[in-house]
Order: sequence, then C-alpha cells, then structure tokens
Amino acid sequence: MTGKTNAAFRLIGESDKVLVGLSGGKDSLSLVHILKHMQRHAPFKFEFEACTVKYGMPDENYQYLKEHCEAHEIKHTIYDTNIFDIANDTIRENSSFCSYFSRMRRGALYTFAQEGGFNKVALGHHFDDTVESFFMNMFYNGTMRAMAPIYKTERGFHLIRPLIEVREKQLEFFAKENNLQTIGDEACPAMMKAVKMPYARANTKIWLENLEKENSNVFKMIKASFKHIHDDTFLDPTRWIRDDIQE
Repeated sequence: MTGKTNAAFRLIGESDKVLVGLSGGKDSLSLVHILKHMQRHAPFKFEFEACTVKYGMPDENYQYLKEHCEAHEIKHTIYDTNIFDIANDTIRENSSFCSYFSRMRRGALYTFAQEGGFNKVALGHHFDDTVESFFMNMFYNGTMRAMAPIYKTERGFHLIRPLIEVREKQLEFFAKENNLQTIGDEACPAMMKAVKMPYARANTKIWLENLEKENSNVFKMIKASFKHIHDDTFLDPTRWIRDDIQE
C-alpha cells in the first residue's frame, strides 16, 4: 500500500533526505519500520532518520524509543525543547490546547529538519485521520478540506504522509504483530493540564465508526470519492464555467 502511495504521489525519490517525526505511537513507529523496509528494497537510494520532540515535561522518558531505534539501525535523535514551560505562560486553564502542542511540536520538528538539511519531513497520518479531518472541516469550519499526501511548506521543504492510504486498524495490527511497544496519550502534555479534550475529533471518530458498522464499505467509498472529485458541481462560482450562461 505505501509503495503504491509513494509511486502515485512521488513522496520519496532518489537522494531524498527524510526526517520522520517519531512520537512513539503506533503510527509513527510503524512508519519508521516501513521506511526501513522501503530503504532496503526500493530501486532508489534515500536517507531517513527519526526525531522525537521532547516537551520538557517532568519524568519524560524516551529510553525505549532510543533503544528500539538502535536495535533496528534507525538513526534517532531526541530533540530537547521547553514547549511545556512555554505552555504554562501562554495557555489559559480549561482551554483546549491539544492543537497548540501539535503546532509547537511541528514547529520544533521543522526547525530540526532545517538545521539538519532535510528536504522532506514525514508524518504518520493515516487514512482515518484524513477522513476525520475532512468531516471535521465540513461540520465545524464550513470547508471541504482533507490532508494532502505531499505539500511544500513555507520553510522550503516538503511534508509527506506515506501512510495516508493505510487504515488505522491496519497499523494497529502491524504494531501488535511485530510486538511494538507503543506510547499512548499518556505522553501528551495536555494530559497534565486542566484542559478540554478534543471532542470534535472524538465525536467524528465515533460517528464514522457507527457508519462503518452499518456499511462495511463506507471507507472504501470515501476513498473512491476522494479520487473522483467533481468540483464543478458545488456552489463555488470560481470552480465552474458554463458556456450556455450569457453574461
């Protein structure tokens, strides 16, 4: 699946230097192993290494990740930041700020990528993530927007999502099958704060799970629709031209 996605969107190619954001969850852990496999078997050569952003929280421990990467010959850096302390000064209690930590972590990862001369940054977003984001944008923001498999960032390098066509349940199976010791939400800084949890994503995930129970093919149909977009049928006049409409 990831090989086809890589070929379709030209995510990784000859001489690329890729940085993988490794949180230690099932998605990012699966991604580094998939890229390691790709590196061994792809008909082109590329470099990749992993980076774990350390928030600066009390008792934050990534020793397992360090040892795991060493055992599998994956170059890995734990990148120290003071994101947690900054959050104490900039975020109000009882506010929702999971997205805040996500943006700060992404910014730190981008900084490390720039300092290391990487031309691509890979994240572990999967197909369930992009479907959830699509409907969240529709229901809560009034936009039709998903997650791009690749795009160029303002900092000059490309962000890529090699797992964008993989289902979350497949990654769960991969992690279990390979006995990957994953890090869960307990490592998120938001768990140590009096915050509102991201209810919109949780509600959307539950809604989609119920849809799939009623129709086992619903995600297949959503994927097909993502590849067959008739944007001239919507209510955006900038996206369609009718020859039979006179000015």
